[in-house]
Amino acid sequence: MAAKGYVEISVEGCKGCALCVNYCPVKCLDINKQDTNTYGLHYAYLKEPEKCIGCASCGIVCPDGAITVYKKID
Repeated sequence: MAAKGYVEISVEGCKGCALCVNYCPVKCLDINKQDTNTYGLHYAYLKEPEKCIGCASCGIVCPDGAITVYKKID
């Protein structure tokens, strides 16, 4: 059984650089193109939470520390 994870992304802390989207091995993140933060920037979000494995690749590459990764341990 694959590990499960969950990602929280700070809307105000994210500048939409998409590094997390590009480095996610399961492609569960995306850039929100319909909404912006108070700085007028599109931000990343967890598009497919059921695919997240909690690997923390996104959090490691985030230059702004806007991502917190949680891993469910069974």
